[in-house]
Amino acid sequence: MFSFLKKLFGPGTDYKALVQAGAIIIDVRSPQEYDGGHIKGSKNIPVNMIQREVAGIKKMGKPVITVCQSGARSGMAKGILKSAGIEVYNGGSWFGLRSKI
Repeated sequence: MFSFLKKLFGPGTDYKALVQAGAIIIDVRSPQEYDGGHIKGSKNIPVNMIQREVAGIKKMGKPVITVCQSGARSGMAKGILKSAGIEVYNGGSWFGLRSKI
């Protein structure tokens, strides 16, 4: 079953390669959650602040990987950034992404 899904949806995103190529990790959890643990080098921009930070993120000119606690808020942030024309990937939970990079 897994190989069927892999053929159907592709091998998935190579987050390690994205980070090595300069992708920015944006953690969209609250500052309190971020302070409790995060990926080293990630930027904390809570999901409710993403819209007003779009111009600055776009100026960076790099792909973005969004993360949160479970993947829901990072999915919302991905939608906002994608609609602004930014190359963006939903990394899901910060803890899960940390093990992939």
